[in-house]
Amino acid sequence: MLVLGSILALAAALLHGFIFALESLLWGTPRAQKVFGEQSAAEASATHDLAFNQGFYNLFLAVLAALGAVLAVAGVTTVGITLMLAGTGCMLAAATVLLLSSPAHRGAAVKQGTLPLLAVITLLISLAL
Repeated sequence: MLVLGSILALAAALLHGFIFALESLLWGTPRAQKVFGEQSAAEASATHDLAFNQGFYNLFLAVLAALGAVLAVAGVTTVGITLMLAGTGCMLAAATVLLLSSPAHRGAAVKQGTLPLLAVITLLISLAL
């Protein structure tokens, strides 16, 4: 179960790394607008700093989850699981806030939160075994 949890945490980290790239590096480009919705140049400019900052939140959570997975698989289980649960737990919490606070973004919340949810469940089961 630990290996499966680590794989799910890595997958969640990759997804949040992709979100980082869209928000912090590609904001306002056609690729980012395809994911987040069309914006005028003025709207993209006005929201750039917020998206840039939010992207780094996603990157930091991805780093926590990925580093935890690497450490757990390398045998540093306590630290690895702790980091994976911290990263994926925060990802799941953020997705839950989005799900509950913005009906228009429920689909995005489900996409953002599914892998972290599965990782958290699997990691908790691995701890119980």
